[in-house]
Amino acid sequence: MRKVEILIDNLIIVSSNIWLIAITILFAFHFYFVPCSAQSWTADNGNGTYTNPLFYDEFSDPDIIRVGDDYYLAGTTMHTVPGLVILHSKDLVNWENISYCFDRFDFDDDAFSLKNHKEIYGQGVWAPAIRYANGQFYVFTNINGKGLQCYTSKDIRGPWKHHNMQGRIYDLSVLFDDDGKIYAIHGYGEVKCTELKPDMSGPIEETERTIIPEGNAVGEGHHMYKINGMYYLISTDYLPNGRTLCSRSKNIWGPYETITITADETFGYHAAPLTQVPQGVKYRIGEDGTKFGIPAVDKDATACTNIHQGGIVEDQSGQWWALLMMDFHSIGRTVTLAPITWKDGWPMLGLEGNLGRAPRTWFKPNINADNKPHAPYERNDDFNAKSLGRVWQWNHNPDDTKWSINNGRLRLQSMPAEQLMWARNTLTQRVIGPTSIATVELYTKGMKDGDVAGLGNINVPCSWIGIVKNDNTLTIRCFEQATNDTVDVVAKLKSTNKLWLRMVGDFDHDRAHYEYSLDGASYQQLGREMPLSYQLISFQGSRHALFAFNHKGKKGGFAEFDNFTVEEPQADRSGNIPYGKTFRIINLATNKPAIALKHGMLYDTDSNDKGKLTRFRIIDKGQGKVILQCEDGRYVFVSGFGIAGDVRLTTDESKAEVFLWQDYLNHEFMLMSMRTHRYLGKSPTTGSPYSMDYTGADPARRNGAVFRWE
Repeated sequence: MRKVEILIDNLIIVSSNIWLIAITILFAFHFYFVPCSAQSWTADNGNGTYTNPLFYDEFSDPDIIRVGDDYYLAGTTMHTVPGLVILHSKDLVNWENISYCFDRFDFDDDAFSLKNHKEIYGQGVWAPAIRYANGQFYVFTNINGKGLQCYTSKDIRGPWKHHNMQGRIYDLSVLFDDDGKIYAIHGYGEVKCTELKPDMSGPIEETERTIIPEGNAVGEGHHMYKINGMYYLISTDYLPNGRTLCSRSKNIWGPYETITITADETFGYHAAPLTQVPQGVKYRIGEDGTKFGIPAVDKDATACTNIHQGGIVEDQSGQWWALLMMDFHSIGRTVTLAPITWKDGWPMLGLEGNLGRAPRTWFKPNINADNKPHAPYERNDDFNAKSLGRVWQWNHNPDDTKWSINNGRLRLQSMPAEQLMWARNTLTQRVIGPTSIATVELYTKGMKDGDVAGLGNINVPCSWIGIVKNDNTLTIRCFEQATNDTVDVVAKLKSTNKLWLRMVGDFDHDRAHYEYSLDGASYQQLGREMPLSYQLISFQGSRHALFAFNHKGKKGGFAEFDNFTVEEPQADRSGNIPYGKTFRIINLATNKPAIALKHGMLYDTDSNDKGKLTRFRIIDKGQGKVILQCEDGRYVFVSGFGIAGDVRLTTDESKAEVFLWQDYLNHEFMLMSMRTHRYLGKSPTTGSPYSMDYTGADPARRNGAVFRWE
């Protein structure tokens, strides 16, 4: 790897890519400060509605139950610990992290602790099933390589008892039936049912039977329910892309009939490119120098960006809801809350008139829960508490003798590792979108020769910014595994031996860069803006990582961290609906503004047209409901069935169509009719006028139903 060094005012910039030198020189003279915001993303809009995703960070394989007035949500945690996370809610919208089922993996296996070049990235805990029966909580999961596990507790907050049930039963659902029998439903394509022993010691021998044969387009990720005497199995298929299915039968053993209950709902997001690791590498997570491939983005592809896999639940009012996940770019998997409409005995996702699709913004459950909007996690940590916050998880089992919290700092002792993905005692938390800025203070006084410490991104490929100590020289380094590039700055730290490290991420667009500061006020970018990707190796989205390791194979010193903060510039959405403003409505498919024709229809016009008939305002009808008025005083209304030409103008406000504003961020939006539950739109190809018969957005947001206000 060729390096180039340039001396700039006592800074040495080292890069293996010559074009990076120009960028680094530019940022050597460009300093700026990003204001801090304490607000964190919550789906609750504060007006009786919510906007998906429920969490703008990863929560995989959600399973949901209600016990009285309380809702509990369990999710996959893969190779991170504490493991098997459980959230609690009173209203299905605002959640709190209240428990993990276990603190550490309790298997005598080096792979669970990153020992001897063994790992379980993307393995560990998969797709839990949470249930409440017989006065206690049960959480079932498959831990890859160790078989079926069950955790039980009378208190949702624990402590939890671990039952190793053996047997490979993954992506399972569990049903406690009325006759006292306990069934596990599992398998892909060929769906099987197995009875479990009441003491959770394992499956009952010779009870496994096929209940849905292969060939019925049924997938995995099962969720079984018994509703009014009928057995309903919610599952997900991935061929050729993600869909959610429902199978039903009057008997647990079948026969079952199956339909699709939701498909093609991506909320206008395309599939993320998957990291490609070349054949023949020594380790499946790659090594430094591995030539990773990140394919070009296909903005028309959906893959598993469609909402899929998750559970359903009935609220206290009798309304049913689905909580499903979607593969959401470098964030990982996010959770969608969607209303269910029962149709001919089937739990269809969505609303009457638009079944199979889900609104991005909808009304909160009508259950009189007195909940103020709040995020499920406290992401910031000054390390003044005696224990770590619930948002933190270790990358594999840590060595608990090699870390501590003392005097308001987190101390990580460095152990030998050739790179970040093999570094033990790496502390992580999920990144949060759509954009966020993670900052941490790093103290270097305890570092020894060969030590590397800093802020990283656990992903495949990984990256980091930090301090490298070789002999007595401290170097600030940015490393990007995807290109095997390093950019180094040798700078004299102040007497405090402290610097600030930062990762700035735009996770909706899969890109990020690193910055550092010597005073905590002026930050300088180091390295390029990096592409981020999703991948099936760690099977998780990007994760912020605090790390320390020794790259020379020595017993190193230690690094200390303080004041980890996450700023979320887009968490405050209070100004996203343009109340009190006059604006043009630009169709993203054509980049043309809408115009209220004197002829009485809504059409489009030249992009330079800024006349009165292209300017609109909204009138607030409460809870995100609006009516649309042209600046000439006429209102938009919909006649007939809403087909092309039915979107018209009237001077009678009482006839105006009431829309529910669908916030797509960055001034982008959709308008859903409260009468038909379909969307305003215009074909970009046919020349037809506007209609009100769109079912939703396409992955590229260019089917004519997504707009930008300006």
